[in-house]
Amino acid sequence: MATRQEVLDWCGETLQVKLFKDYAPNGLQVEGRNEIRKIATSVTASLAAIEFAAEQNADLLLVHHGMFWKSEPVTVTGWKKKRIEMLLRYGINMAGYHLPLDAHPEIGNNAQLAKLMEWETDYVCGEQGLLNIGRLKTPQHAQQLLQALEAKLGRKPVAAGDGSREIRTVAWCTGGAQGFFQTALDEGVDAYITGEISEAQYHLANETSSLFISAGHHATERYGIRALGAAAAAKFGLEVCGFDEENPA
Repeated sequence: MATRQEVLDWCGETLQVKLFKDYAPNGLQVEGRNEIRKIATSVTASLAAIEFAAEQNADLLLVHHGMFWKSEPVTVTGWKKKRIEMLLRYGINMAGYHLPLDAHPEIGNNAQLAKLMEWETDYVCGEQGLLNIGRLKTPQHAQQLLQALEAKLGRKPVAAGDGSREIRTVAWCTGGAQGFFQTALDEGVDAYITGEISEAQYHLANETSSLFISAGHHATERYGIRALGAAAAAKFGLEVCGFDEENPA
């Protein structure tokens, strides 16, 4: 067993949350009971994830996408009321870690995606050190890279640009990081992998003869929160369980 504050302090120190400017609070967002024996993890603090945590008798729900985003209505009504109401009813703490979890060099989303895909990381750059630059262990045809992503992530990626080229160097940032594409091109990589694609990336990929891959926001960000939950559980001798859902985005 551990106290809520012990677990939160460890998460905050491990992820160095004070170094990041973010779009939502990092750390505790909804307070539950003080004693933590079991952690549940989920990419997002959805109602389904909260219901899972309640069914599992979890004391803490750790997520990558929490609530109270800057672009979100501040009133506690509708869907937000339902989520918070269930957390409070069952005494479940909910803590979210967004950009700090993306960036962590070992348990972060970018690091965990590289581990899953067996990519070599050379360095990080870009806004808040969120863009990873590296290479494949063995050069692959673009179609082989797309097939490997589909096999590992369970989701068919969307590609734009030159699908016939050989890929040696790659850049990646999980989630909704399509805006880093130009920075990745400036680093001279053959392909950029992220979770989402917007209209502009189609043209940029075609006009630069590069390869842009959207592998899924949810799909690319499953692994960091699992790693954080496992590490916290190991640190404090707690139980841990994970929730996932078929989110096509």
